[in-house]
Amino acid sequence: MPLASQNKTATLIIGLSFVALALTFSARAALGLVMPVLEQELGWSRSFTSGAAAVALLVMAAIAPFGGRLVDKQGARAILLIGLGALATGCFLIAATANPIAFFLAFSGIAAVGFGLVATHVVSTAVEQEVETNRGLATGIATSGSTGGQFVFVPLLALLISAYDWRMAFAALGIGTLIIMGCVFRWFPKTVGSADITIKGKGSASTLLQDLRNILRLPAFQILFWSYFICGYTTSGVIETHFLPYAAFCGFGPVPSATAYGLLSAINLVGMILAGWLTDRVNRPLLLGLIYLIRGVTFIILLNVGASFETLVFFSILFGLVDYSTVPVTASLVASHVGRGVMGLAFGLISAGHQIGAAAGAYFGGILYDLYAQYDWVWWSSVWLAVFAGILVFLMNDKPQVQSTLPA
Repeated sequence: MPLASQNKTATLIIGLSFVALALTFSARAALGLVMPVLEQELGWSRSFTSGAAAVALLVMAAIAPFGGRLVDKQGARAILLIGLGALATGCFLIAATANPIAFFLAFSGIAAVGFGLVATHVVSTAVEQEVETNRGLATGIATSGSTGGQFVFVPLLALLISAYDWRMAFAALGIGTLIIMGCVFRWFPKTVGSADITIKGKGSASTLLQDLRNILRLPAFQILFWSYFICGYTTSGVIETHFLPYAAFCGFGPVPSATAYGLLSAINLVGMILAGWLTDRVNRPLLLGLIYLIRGVTFIILLNVGASFETLVFFSILFGLVDYSTVPVTASLVASHVGRGVMGLAFGLISAGHQIGAAAGAYFGGILYDLYAQYDWVWWSSVWLAVFAGILVFLMNDKPQVQSTLPA
């Protein structure tokens, strides 16, 4: 393929992936926006809507490895189209219903399939399959739609809810998803790119069971899985669930709390792109380990916020730099240490671990608060887990070790 054509394809993949993730993650965040409205308008309890969010996370964890496996075999185009179709359908059904069962099935069932398929592990695998140079930077930019896009779309959804109603917000998400779905259908590559088709050191012809067995016994996979589990606990688990309640606990009102959280989300975009750029240039286990260690330090800062808004903002900036920045580095290590040809399956399993870790962080964070009526143990647990994740990653080599024996 000519260089100009390669560059055009790479640009389209990165751009479409960014927007697709932005819409998907914004649809997930929209539930938090409409929770109070649903309570007032329809009389639904907070436990009901929170339960819908929790079930959606479990569906995402269950579907992630299967979506990744299909990407390995079919390429990302078909998976993204299925996921975007499910997301659009779920959004339109949500906009049209006032029945709690129908809402639950639409969000936690149909839309959750879209959440699980239009995900960072699918996009990361697509970049590894199709982009030939600067893959770390390309992955960082493409996957940064997961947080950077929310900084644009979520405020727009809030405006729609204020000016019209919550149904209009979900209808707009559905329309936007259909538009990007048409673009993916038109411009995304129809076949798998230049990825190798083997696990490191393994033969090319293998079944799903063989691939699973070979992946699970790789030490590199185990390190990346458990570090990403901790990543989920310390980000989506405790921060996305408990940061705003903690800010209120410290005495900050809704506006300064939301401002600090919005700043954290904006810095996330910078952190992911910077980490992707560094992935192509430095020792990757060292980079990933340092990200986890710095994250651990940020929780010590959070412990000492007190009534200082400046300290809360400082935490938001520093944590934002090391929040989602694990994605491009982890994706690159999965590709090199497990194999680009099974990266979808492997990263799907690792992403499932992330979701389970997130659920554990959200749940046990609440339990620890109920037990001690303060957040100190929530943040200290995050400190030591983040440090442990960093030490785990330091055990890896930047270059995968050559296998001494190969199967016949």
